[in-house]
Amino acid sequence: MEFYASCPEGFESALADELKRLGLSHVRRLKGRATFEGELEQGYRACLWSRLASRVFVVLGRFEAQDADELYDGVYDIAWENIVRPGATIAITARGVTEQLRNTRFSALRAKDALCDRLAETTGRRADVDAADPDVHLLLSLRQRRASISLDLSGDPLFKRLPPAATRAGEGTHVLRPDYAALVLAQVGWTALCERELTADDYENEALPTLIDASCAGGGLLLEAVNILTDRAPGTARERWGFEGWQLHDAALWEQLLAEARERETAARERQARIVAVDIDPAARKTAERMVKCAGYRRFVDFCAAKPATVLDHAGAVAGAALVADTTETPLSLMHDAMTLVGELRRAPELASAPVAALTRDGLMARALHAEPARSIAVMPNNEEATIEVWPSLDRAAAAFEAATSADAENQTAAHAEDEATNTPMPEPAATLDLGDGKPLPVLIPESEQFANRLRKNARLRRKWAKREGVSCYRVYDADLPDYSAAIDLYEGCPQTPGRWLVIAEYAAPKTIDPALAQARMLDILAIAPRILDVPAEHVHTKARMRSRGGSQYGKQGAGKGGSGERANIARRRLPLIEEGGLTFAVNFDDYLDVGIFLDHRVTRNLVREHAKQARRFLNLFAYTGTATCYAADGGVEETVTVDLSNTYLDWAERNMRQNGFVGPQHHFVRDDVLAWIRDQRQTRNRWDLIFVDPPTFSNSSKMGRRTWDVQRDHVELLAGVSRLLAQGGHAIFSCNLRGFRPETRKLARAGVVLEDITAQTIPEDFARNQKVHHCYIVRRLPIEDAMAEVGFSAEEIAERTEELRSPEARKPRAAAPVHAQAGDRGPRGDGKSALAGKPKKKKFYASKPKGK
Repeated sequence: MEFYASCPEGFESALADELKRLGLSHVRRLKGRATFEGELEQGYRACLWSRLASRVFVVLGRFEAQDADELYDGVYDIAWENIVRPGATIAITARGVTEQLRNTRFSALRAKDALCDRLAETTGRRADVDAADPDVHLLLSLRQRRASISLDLSGDPLFKRLPPAATRAGEGTHVLRPDYAALVLAQVGWTALCERELTADDYENEALPTLIDASCAGGGLLLEAVNILTDRAPGTARERWGFEGWQLHDAALWEQLLAEARERETAARERQARIVAVDIDPAARKTAERMVKCAGYRRFVDFCAAKPATVLDHAGAVAGAALVADTTETPLSLMHDAMTLVGELRRAPELASAPVAALTRDGLMARALHAEPARSIAVMPNNEEATIEVWPSLDRAAAAFEAATSADAENQTAAHAEDEATNTPMPEPAATLDLGDGKPLPVLIPESEQFANRLRKNARLRRKWAKREGVSCYRVYDADLPDYSAAIDLYEGCPQTPGRWLVIAEYAAPKTIDPALAQARMLDILAIAPRILDVPAEHVHTKARMRSRGGSQYGKQGAGKGGSGERANIARRRLPLIEEGGLTFAVNFDDYLDVGIFLDHRVTRNLVREHAKQARRFLNLFAYTGTATCYAADGGVEETVTVDLSNTYLDWAERNMRQNGFVGPQHHFVRDDVLAWIRDQRQTRNRWDLIFVDPPTFSNSSKMGRRTWDVQRDHVELLAGVSRLLAQGGHAIFSCNLRGFRPETRKLARAGVVLEDITAQTIPEDFARNQKVHHCYIVRRLPIEDAMAEVGFSAEEIAERTEELRSPEARKPRAAAPVHAQAGDRGPRGDGKSALAGKPKKKKFYASKPKGK
């Protein structure tokens, strides 16, 4: 019989080696599979024992299939009455195309018709189709002018073998798939270590084969390592197989192989080995412990603290060792420590015999180990690019032995090979920095010492300034060194939630910079900053910002610790509290790119409070978390209205107001599209003495319908509308963070709006390096003639505009708005008058935001 085992790309060599170790013959490696030949028993063995195969197929036939008729005839000619068990359901999947058969669904349907017609003619009964859960699953492969059809012996994929209890325990977390775990373990020879017979010296020294998982993540590597140690056949626990609907299935032979597997597992109880598991991330370690416990494997795995000395103490004397790590889900803020741990363990003399295999996404492990990997395997766990990198052991005697006995060294003398191995350079020790606390810090880039010096200097100066100004949250570093392009913000909690937090935002490196080098620098920043600024590692949060013409784009960072359910309960979540300007605000470091307060607006918020002292009614548009509303209320306004499109941010704003004692019916929170809301309010008598407007740079929120928002494109429409909501003598403060923002002063003047640029006086000292961090203006409404004269229009232009506004044409309803301003919106009129006829009506504010989508 002809069989093949399918596998993910990158597994082919290891799969072929595994099939050979199972005793299968004529094994041949192909892309995405390995073929072999043999009797039924060989097919069963591959199903039962392969840890790397995804599925195992038996080839039923090959034939010409240039068109649909040839395909039908080729399938019909196969003796399906001798293959499909009577009463069994079927399903056919087609892959590939030929010149005339381009639609895989049609090809599968045509093959199904031929099969069913054959069964109807030979047995008098057509087979039933069950696409979701068939008894017999067939795979039709088309290529060029040929076709083959195979029966899937596996049923469900072979990698679906995690213990059910462990699967439930790991729900919602990253657990490495068993076949990927097996591939990593195959690179370090864990199976051979488990099969090793201990010597008298091993027993005397209590030395055992040892596996160290230095980044145990969700426990996937540990579960597979225990299965290999206990010699548990991967297919033992499976209750249903694809070959059960096959007429050639030999139940007695299968039971014989299962009995043999149980005997092997019983014999393996005599095996002795150690598995030591650690993880820099405490949450990941807890998940791994829970997974291992639920699988019933707790006695096989020793969890310990992620410190080299502790790990080596738990490993004890080794009789052969291997070191593995899965860093694909390690948080960026912990990546430096994770790689440093792997590097220090590899260089430990006790683990000189240990090869290293790491599943990683960034290729930075080579910097941590100071050695290029001997081989790399590109893989796609969870459909995301990653690499398994492998380093041989550092044991020089082992290297000499391998060189002397390898096939490539047949013509060398053993002495020559030993000399060559002895002269192999050991990896250089990691570069370290002395940060003045007596604890050398390993770094990936020696030049990171320059960053450490600059940050230490900045921290000293900022600390003095902050104490003098009474500031507890501020920017410490803002890409002062171009190669270390990041912003570092320090937050200090108020007495209710004491603590210190760092938010480190990485600016995207230019395309000319090697991504791996940029990543290494970022990891050094993450290692150095908390040490110098005295912040615990678990309080370091990383963000990613894009430096572009459009400035920073604010949005969700990801699920974070809270998850979507807790975001919805932002008003009740326990969050760190910080103080600014005598007020208290809740911040969220986990879920969003921004934490709930823009530090560069510290001076601007104080400006709002000062202006609020001469105002009675305050309006906050694009309010975010309502910090400006809190400042205005603290300034003494009688009424506030806070408008934002996000329910979450309005909840957050209400929380901030309540936290500072500003509660009551005079404080309104409205969920709406700001431009649409402004147009509605222009039809009412509602007017405000002070308005704060801080729109995002860009937004395409689905809540806005077909319209999008672009501050450069839409600010004239926005500010013209805002000016119509100002009370007599009132003014607005407008801010935006588009680095290249250019106000359209002439267009604004034609609407009777003038701007006073106050940007320079609103940039805090800790943001002084970046004068374009935001732009800020005072917005006033003047008679159109005065506004146009102020910005330099000629008398003729002013007269022409005045005549234009007096014309009846100017009072006609506007034509349809452009696409970007549709979804029920009507643009503001240049003359400030309503486009709707009739007397303006008073509109009642919502006491709280309307709930809904």
